[in-house]
Amino acid sequence: MTDKRPFAPKTFAVIGAGPVGCIVSAFLAKGGHQVILCDVIPELIEPALKRGIIIEGAETLTQTVSHTCTSIDALPGYKPDVIFITVKANVLPLIASAIEGFYKKGLYVVSWQNGIDTELVIANSLGREPVMRAVVNYGCGLLGPAHVTIPFHHPPHYIQELDPEAKFAAEAIAETLTTCGLTTRHTQDIVAMVWRKGVLNACMNPVCAVTGLTMSQAMNDPIIFNLVDSLVKECVKVARANEIMLSWDFYPNAIGYMRNAGNHKPSMLMDIENGRRTEIDYINGKFVEYGRQAGIETPYNITLQSLVKGLESKL
Repeated sequence: MTDKRPFAPKTFAVIGAGPVGCIVSAFLAKGGHQVILCDVIPELIEPALKRGIIIEGAETLTQTVSHTCTSIDALPGYKPDVIFITVKANVLPLIASAIEGFYKKGLYVVSWQNGIDTELVIANSLGREPVMRAVVNYGCGLLGPAHVTIPFHHPPHYIQELDPEAKFAAEAIAETLTTCGLTTRHTQDIVAMVWRKGVLNACMNPVCAVTGLTMSQAMNDPIIFNLVDSLVKECVKVARANEIMLSWDFYPNAIGYMRNAGNHKPSMLMDIENGRRTEIDYINGKFVEYGRQAGIETPYNITLQSLVKGLESKL
């Protein structure tokens, strides 16, 4: 039986002061909630307390947060009801292990990230009961510490619990986010949603990272578009072989979505430009992994994964 206990989260910790984390922090704080923004780089979080987080573009907002800290070990002192993880997926094992050190029943942890299977990495440390997965539908970039641009925002966002017994909590978190201005819906279809977004990420992020092109430039270059198109078809083939339902009209919708993405640099390109490791293993690497599992060859995904890792080797 699904738990019907009331759950009204008031205190939120956000791990990661990149653009994704700054956005959810600012909106939650604007809604009157206590927000603790955590990042290991002090310079990234310092402006969030006094000047406030600045958001511009599709959304405009300047908002301070309640507290900042540079260590996950400091978070239990604030007694958060919910922790949003917004860091790159490649550091998830360390993050999950740190949370495991103070986790208590009643605390919920949301993977508010790109990538496939990120929630399972967290569940490996915490179990399934407290873990939730979200799909976020905004594009964003960091202009400076706590200064974010949102080229596009296409709500709603979606959230689902891993354990059905925690549905009440996922619904409460979705309601809270919606009240704060980040319209979020509870869903029972999060795996398919993650994969749908995963296909888009696998087809745009590495191509732009390798070529240095924006999304619009890549989609409007006839040679590069052929590469993107081949990636989409390969990813769809892998999804179907693993019985992931993308919808019958996914292909034309995916192409249309990417054509309308605008002159936006995806996060993987910005990571390469700024000398940071990417999430390639949780994006294209997952299509390679699931392709191998289903006996599907994935030459395009293997090639892009290898090229991005080649760029990373120079960092």
